[in-house]
Amino acid sequence: MLALTRGLPAYVAPRSAFPHRSLLRPAGFRLASTATAHASTPAPPKDAAQEAADIGAALARNFKLTEADKQRLKYQRNIGVSAHIDSGKTTLTERILYYTGRIRDIHEVRGRDNVGAKMDSMELEREKGITIQSAATFCDWTAVSPITGEKEKYAINIIDTPGHVDFTIEVERALRVLDGAVLVLCAVSGVQSQTITVDRQMRRYNVPRISFINKMDRPGANPWRVIHQIRTKLRMPAAAVQVPIGVEDELAGVVDLVRWKAIYNQGVKGVDVVESDEIPASAIELAKQKRIELIEQLAEVDDEIGELFLNDEEPSNVQLAEAVRRATVALKFSPVFLGSAIKNTAVQPMLDGVCAYLANPAESEVVAHDTSLAASAPPVKLVPAAAAPLVALAFKLEEGRFGQLTYMRVYQGSIKKGQFIFHGRSGKRIKVPRLVRMHSNEMEDVDEIGPGEICAIFGVECASGDTFTDGSTTFSMTSMFVPEPVISLAIKPVGTETPNFSRALNRFQKEDPTFKVHVDHESKETIISGMGELHLEIYVERMKREYNVACTTGRPRVAFRETITQRADFAYTHKKQTGGAGQYARVIGYIEPMEPDPETGKDVQFENFVMGGNVPSNYIPAVEKGFLEALEKGTLSGNIISGVRMVLKDGAFHIVDSSELAFRLATIGAFREAYTRTKPVILEPIMTVEVVAPVEFQSAVIGGLNSRRGTIIDSEVREDEFTAIAEVALNDMFGYSSQLRGATQGKGEFSMEYKNHMPVLPNVQIELEAAYRKTIPQAKK
Repeated sequence: MLALTRGLPAYVAPRSAFPHRSLLRPAGFRLASTATAHASTPAPPKDAAQEAADIGAALARNFKLTEADKQRLKYQRNIGVSAHIDSGKTTLTERILYYTGRIRDIHEVRGRDNVGAKMDSMELEREKGITIQSAATFCDWTAVSPITGEKEKYAINIIDTPGHVDFTIEVERALRVLDGAVLVLCAVSGVQSQTITVDRQMRRYNVPRISFINKMDRPGANPWRVIHQIRTKLRMPAAAVQVPIGVEDELAGVVDLVRWKAIYNQGVKGVDVVESDEIPASAIELAKQKRIELIEQLAEVDDEIGELFLNDEEPSNVQLAEAVRRATVALKFSPVFLGSAIKNTAVQPMLDGVCAYLANPAESEVVAHDTSLAASAPPVKLVPAAAAPLVALAFKLEEGRFGQLTYMRVYQGSIKKGQFIFHGRSGKRIKVPRLVRMHSNEMEDVDEIGPGEICAIFGVECASGDTFTDGSTTFSMTSMFVPEPVISLAIKPVGTETPNFSRALNRFQKEDPTFKVHVDHESKETIISGMGELHLEIYVERMKREYNVACTTGRPRVAFRETITQRADFAYTHKKQTGGAGQYARVIGYIEPMEPDPETGKDVQFENFVMGGNVPSNYIPAVEKGFLEALEKGTLSGNIISGVRMVLKDGAFHIVDSSELAFRLATIGAFREAYTRTKPVILEPIMTVEVVAPVEFQSAVIGGLNSRRGTIIDSEVREDEFTAIAEVALNDMFGYSSQLRGATQGKGEFSMEYKNHMPVLPNVQIELEAAYRKTIPQAKK
């Protein structure tokens, strides 16, 4: 047994806590024998929670950030660009890459030159003009600090994410590993349905954000209405840190309210930034008014500005800049920048804002769980020190030309080319053959990656969300949230099936956790499930292009579910005698409806209340297994059953005839018998649908939604266009895109997002039950 000593209290680590300690040890640790550590009075035993706290404290004390670490991390930013569809994320990223010197020329998303934006590297993305996969890149930027006024060089990792809700997992996993984000909003449309989803994802992973109101050159641009929506719809205190000089097509530049300077873009493609101390007369009154509003908003979330505000003192530019940074990093405030990416206006000041106001990797609190301790043990805080033991998270997989490409975020420690790293789940030792930094679909070889950085590794077999260490710790990080699929399609290859068909499906499943594949037991069809029609359509198209497998698909099938509406008791005996040892098991208890857990989202649960050993403890897992198996197929429509709690109160067993199989079958029989007495209902997915169309088509759009049993939740009319938000059953949404195009002369557009499952109408339930009964073989009826 070995103890860690370096001015620390004697602490004996369990052997399981450091399984590979003979291979690699954290730098700065000295190993001493137990005898030395326990020369004094032996310490009393500690519980798991105390052990975790001790390990965390020991690591934190030993691995403080050095001056070199602090200096490097201070100038490091990891940011994501997220927004609703068509808000200009990829266009903005293209400008950032051009101004930072990463690309030589600007190409538009739907460019006439057939090149397309750098970050949309997939052929399909360039054709459709949408982002499908998030793309990572890195750049260097010399920013002007609003605090010191000096120019400082920053290294920025950027991930450009898709806007379509169908590719929501791409946004989810990007935000999981980032320290900050740029929330892009359209100056005309403002906060839209997908903006609210992205906001929810940012809150889930505690990502501070700056807001960028894009498209300020468009007719009807109104940034003040958008800022009001950020405060009311997203419930995020926000204020402009810039005001525009000129509006719509006369947009000439912006006034920086913190540094009190006018900023203009000049030269080819706005590459030259010209600053002036003279604020134009047309903008001075608005600038003064909005600076007071900025101070008022900060006074509510920052103590220092609040005190100055109460004493009627004017904060200095430096105090204001420091307060914006403090409140933004603390997730209490979002500074709002304005500009137009397509017109090359005010992108560089927004980049300065990223460097000035967003968190660096040392300011983001990151925790991991020590797998050698109990699940209830408190998490251990990670320190982004280069000398600390390695902890890295694989957040995205991609099938590259040279095999699987694994994107990783290093949280502490360093990865060197040729080093051995350990897979957290399997404990497998892997050599790092090649280490690269990504620039969309191009890569740059590097020898070492430090903490707080994003890289990619070839030749590592793992799944999305796996943790890697250097073998000296047993830390594991939590994975990202994965939403459940809502739509399914039957798919089959045209002609004879080739190995490429299953190869493609396996690869897509591995890359995208929201894309699921299974074979239907009864029809023997291959079923693919995903987040929406576009999601599945893209994968079918990719199979044709990348694997040369043309496929035909059946009518989309909705992910219906079943649930119970009242409690039912069961007392079920399973007996079978077939010569020799038979099968015997008796289970007694009840099933009841269950609300989803607000934290985990789980809505099925098994509880064991058996007393006195009437059901031996070694058979309880078999009972739970039987319960979970019974949930896989309901008797009304053959869909998954959700929202059920099963409680086992009592039972009986036979010394010879009872087995795990007997108890599993008894539980399935008991559940099916009780299920018929719970008044079960079929649930269907309800979608939040947002439609944007010209005002003259308002009655046609609302009539179309009503004809599909939609409930209008909200509608907003602004100048020449209107937005309608409705809740509609997914089953009624098929073919809506062509109906909307016809009703609005092709000018309307809509987006759809899963909200929840609700009971279907009684007549629909009767139809679904009748259709399911026809599919059951005669012998089973």
